[in-house]
Amino acid sequence: MTNQVILPRIMQLGAGASDAVTDVLSSLGCSRPLLITDKMMVQLGYAERIQATLAASGLKADVFADTVPEPTVESIQAGVDMARAGDYDSIIALGGGSPIDSAKAIGILAKLGGEMRDYKFPRNVTETGLPIIAVPTTAGTGSEVTRFTIITDETNDEKMLCVGIGFMPVAALVDYNLTLSLPPRVTADTGLDALTHAIEAYVSQKANLYSDSQALAAMRLIAPNLRRAYHDGADKAAREAMMLGSTLAGVAFSSASVALVHGMSRPIGAFFHVPHGLSNAMLLPTVTAFSIPAAAQRYADCARAMGIATAQDSDEQANARLLVELQALNDELQVPTPAQFGIDRDRFFQLMPTMAQQALASGSPGNNPRVPTIDQMVELYSSLW
Repeated sequence: MTNQVILPRIMQLGAGASDAVTDVLSSLGCSRPLLITDKMMVQLGYAERIQATLAASGLKADVFADTVPEPTVESIQAGVDMARAGDYDSIIALGGGSPIDSAKAIGILAKLGGEMRDYKFPRNVTETGLPIIAVPTTAGTGSEVTRFTIITDETNDEKMLCVGIGFMPVAALVDYNLTLSLPPRVTADTGLDALTHAIEAYVSQKANLYSDSQALAAMRLIAPNLRRAYHDGADKAAREAMMLGSTLAGVAFSSASVALVHGMSRPIGAFFHVPHGLSNAMLLPTVTAFSIPAAAQRYADCARAMGIATAQDSDEQANARLLVELQALNDELQVPTPAQFGIDRDRFFQLMPTMAQQALASGSPGNNPRVPTIDQMVELYSSLW
């Protein structure tokens, strides 16, 4: 049994890593990048900073800043049109998971053509699009080191999971300085997303020795520092640990895949426009409680890696502590319930069977240590109320 590991060709990590963008472009033989980002990165001056770094070496980057949270087929089309119309040989993806996911989709469609649905799982996209240099500004989705992108088809509110080496950035510049301005809400949502990645990668039925090592390291970094980064955004040590933890969690789940939390989370985001990390956090305690009986030792390992249980604790004790901690994190980081978020209860309950079907179709629930039926997923959704 072997495990294929796919990573960016170049990874630069640490304070100021984003300043290496010119050298990375040169090493790739590229000189005409399109900078794909969002309006917030423009307002914060991060896009201009990248442009200035490039200009110092005589390079110019046009900017596409119309990516949106939870990208849709329509939202990426303008980027595809711009990329096709210009003479670009590469893409710089600057921002959180949404701009990076958008850039992955734009890079494929601009070069290969077709529609996003053509690249939906279970297709394995091995063709390469425009090369992408990912510069993440959250800690985070881990999208800079994964072979996945998720694009919503707004015609039916389906979150399409797209998978393959074609979506892997060729370079990742992981600069925690870019996270120092993140507000507490974004810090919480993205940090909980990263923690979910690490836990799900570790308990996934596709887990392996390589992904285990990355997932456990990620949990050791994220768990003690998430609260610190949330309460004090200027805490550089916490920000650095969160950034590296997020990247390692991305490496882990890119190898082992995510599981039930992500499978059930995507439809909530698609139908009710809940940010991805937030919908993960809503589900994490409930899904973990459902799944523990099928992987008690694995979840206990998670508790120990997170520092909330010791080697002296039994698996049962460790898992009890894990469930308490996941709920305590949600409480302290002010994760709302679906009702508190403002989701209409009747519509939520009406859509539960559809959401369960879409979750199952994504393939992620099949990686869970305890694989649920449609009825069990509906029950899990209903328990969020």
